[in-house]
Amino acid sequence: MIRRNQFESSLKRFGLVQVTEESIDAINGDAYKQYIKVLYLPKGYRLTVDFGAYVTKQSTLFFVAPNQFLNIGQVGTEPGYLIYYNRDFYCIQIHDNEVACDGLLFNNINNMPMVTTPKEEAVYFGTLFREMEEEFRLADTSLEEMIRTYLKQLLIRATRLWKKQHLESAVSEQHSSLDFFRKFTMLVDAHYKEKHTVADYADVLAMAPKTVTHKFKRLNLPQPNEIIKNRIILEAKRLLVHTAMTAKEIAHSLGYEDPAYFSRQFMVKTGESPSGFRNKFLESGKA
Repeated sequence: MIRRNQFESSLKRFGLVQVTEESIDAINGDAYKQYIKVLYLPKGYRLTVDFGAYVTKQSTLFFVAPNQFLNIGQVGTEPGYLIYYNRDFYCIQIHDNEVACDGLLFNNINNMPMVTTPKEEAVYFGTLFREMEEEFRLADTSLEEMIRTYLKQLLIRATRLWKKQHLESAVSEQHSSLDFFRKFTMLVDAHYKEKHTVADYADVLAMAPKTVTHKFKRLNLPQPNEIIKNRIILEAKRLLVHTAMTAKEIAHSLGYEDPAYFSRQFMVKTGESPSGFRNKFLESGKA
């Protein structure tokens, strides 16, 4: 039996589901696609998010945005947890000053938002999920505020871990540089269909393109031009395998007037033509 707890009030929705053999078909289906999702999976799980495959060797948190594609292929011996909620319940953009996770855990173009939890942190997160379950059991009038508080704690703690695991300690202490990375990442995610160059974003940021590039060098991360192109190619891949759009239609939807130029850019980044990528992906799905 699938263990699911759900809160609904007006347009607000939040849910907590145990991840087991019985629940993965529903999790992989359409029921949760529209939601922001947080997965907490012990070791032994296999999953894909978009086009990345992951195996959990210890308890791990995954942060999945509504536009990402999630598939859990194998569960471990212990059940995991799935949190799902909509922006009406908690909007990370509006509450960004509280949790500072936008552009790191969510809408992160360069890194898959994945956080492994050391033993002491696993105890903390395990307790947090059990406390959420208890709140649903109590069904008190304060349920909404309590689970929102637990969600904020989870995001803050996970953001701290992400910084330790994905950035050098010296960089993580440079708050201005990290905030710049987050701001640039969020801008790209919002405007990648019409802005394709570093100069485009430099104009928005009111700085020289060389200054933007220099800031990324200090963070020891891929250069901003690569981040822009990677976001465009990721969306192209999604459209190729999850829609019936032609390569020409995809090129136009991504802001390219010349489909041939777009196809060349796709080939440079992936080593395959758009049609070749689509056929290879669909064939692998039949195997």
